[in-house]
Amino acid sequence: MKVLLDTCAFIWFNLEADELSARALEIFENIEEDLYLSVVSSWEIAVKYSSGRLYLPEPPEVYIPDRRNVNRIHPLPLEENAVFQEPKLPRLHGDPFDRMLVCQAIVGGMAILTPDEHIAQYPVRTIW
Repeated sequence: MKVLLDTCAFIWFNLEADELSARALEIFENIEEDLYLSVVSSWEIAVKYSSGRLYLPEPPEVYIPDRRNVNRIHPLPLEENAVFQEPKLPRLHGDPFDRMLVCQAIVGGMAILTPDEHIAQYPVRTIW
């Protein structure tokens, strides 16, 4: 299964936070899952880091690629066809980062690993 990580899932897993569900841990530990981190999440992490709202042990440009490589997570670029999905989405969620993850999941036929109940209202499979 192709699984797109919500930004918080990526952060919580790598910082070993208690917020991660048991099912989410199973997904991360199952080597048969194809895990993806969107460039949109990398952008969100960089924005939060630079504003002081997110602590990381290293700058994002070091931390993100390192954690992706260690945990066999593929980078997911933002493609134009995903961007064109955004106006088609109902206004269930105001966060532009999360809305774009939904668009990427729709276009890529992916499930999203997320605890976000707003994302679960969109026509994508969510796991938590």
